[in-house]
Amino acid sequence: MLVGICDFPSSYTFPPTGYGGIERWLWAVAEGARAAGADVHLLGPGWRTDLADDWALRPVRLENLQPGTRTTRELRASGYDLLVVGHEYPSHPQWRRIWGELDCDVATFQHSPVFRHTADAFDGRRSRLYCYSPEMASLYATHRPLLEHAVHLGLGEGEPPAVPGRDLVWLGRIDEEKAPHLAVRAAQLLGRQISIVGPVFDSDYLHRHRALLSADHVTWVGELGGAAKTAAFSSAAVFVYTCSQNYVEAGAAVFGESLRAGTPVAALCWREGTCAEAAICDATGAAAYVDPDGDDEAAALALAVAIEEALTLDASLVQETGLQRFDPARHFRALATPSW
Repeated sequence: MLVGICDFPSSYTFPPTGYGGIERWLWAVAEGARAAGADVHLLGPGWRTDLADDWALRPVRLENLQPGTRTTRELRASGYDLLVVGHEYPSHPQWRRIWGELDCDVATFQHSPVFRHTADAFDGRRSRLYCYSPEMASLYATHRPLLEHAVHLGLGEGEPPAVPGRDLVWLGRIDEEKAPHLAVRAAQLLGRQISIVGPVFDSDYLHRHRALLSADHVTWVGELGGAAKTAAFSSAAVFVYTCSQNYVEAGAAVFGESLRAGTPVAALCWREGTCAEAAICDATGAAAYVDPDGDDEAAALALAVAIEEALTLDASLVQETGLQRFDPARHFRALATPSW
């Protein structure tokens, strides 16, 4: 089976070593396809040049090509069975024209809860859309989405054997939507230390919650990548997941990253059917269900209870379950059906 993984234009190193969503997912699919025994071409000019010795690189973007040209004919002659691409492209007219000439399947994962597709972007068979949670699937119901956990990988992020960690960690982009102040308050209620890992996206948010976010029990780490990012998860006793009341999580990488490292998850859930609920189970974490009309203090109190529950879980079992649930090869096989 020949698979083309189409790169995604972004300002991040690709494949990424730290922050990133679609980019990390595409890299995980590339790794998973190889592990599953498929041949893989990395399509597009955005991949790291130091991959050339180990990967087949074809530095073209489909949306920049014209039908009937030599490059297009060469791509068709390659005989791709499946293209895997960022969710925007199946609704991109020029990309679709070239994909039509290649005569292969296409699969993508919905990484945004607000992007709107064209009516004919997916047929559920030849062109397939995958969603992480029942909540996301309901938003894209007209496109016949298939439920599947997303797997995300960066470079140098292999997980060491799980060991019991200490203290708490929160990881993500730092802004109002991700709401790390709720994790910080929950840690404060428990008298525990918490590390905040990630890039600041919203300085106004930081200013509004400066008293809490600068408290003595908080360690600001900054953005991490590679082995340092993996270590931030594996050295923690619990990963604390938060978001704001109205935020719809499309499929955060952090759930798989934490569980694969053997770190249980305490997740704040404002509704049922969310990605957090889909990602964890009784063996891997605890969910705090809260009233979306409630205040921050009520959310933090519920989250503190979930953290205490997650602290009782076995790190080795968490890792074993996480490595199975978020295995790149298993994920690729799900995406490749019925191509595989």
